[in-house]
Amino acid sequence: MHASMAYNSYIENNVAIESPYKLIEMLYEGVLRFNAQAKKAIKDENCEKKVYWVNRSVAVITELITVLDPSQGDIAAYLEGLYNYQIKLLTDANIENDATKLDEVSQVFKGLLEAWRENTDVA
Repeated sequence: MHASMAYNSYIENNVAIESPYKLIEMLYEGVLRFNAQAKKAIKDENCEKKVYWVNRSVAVITELITVLDPSQGDIAAYLEGLYNYQIKLLTDANIENDATKLDEVSQVFKGLLEAWRENTDVA
């Protein structure tokens, strides 16, 4: 029990000291991980897990929307629209048990992650 609490504390502190660039990368990676878990849950016909993992992805994307800087102009507006569309796809995937929609969202986030890594010096 104590080891688990210590580990959780370490993880929380580690995230707290990460750069904003690294945090965005971690959020993109989270969406990819959660979508993979949701896809597995659809395959396993586990509705409870599917809902859980899709909701985690939606929460991450919602956080990405929250941290957008409107002063950045068109790119912020574009990303907000893109993120909102991804939430719609996730919602549809959840309702319809449609793994192809999860794949579509994952492809978008793979592209975003790759572009993010190319344009930032995140180590």
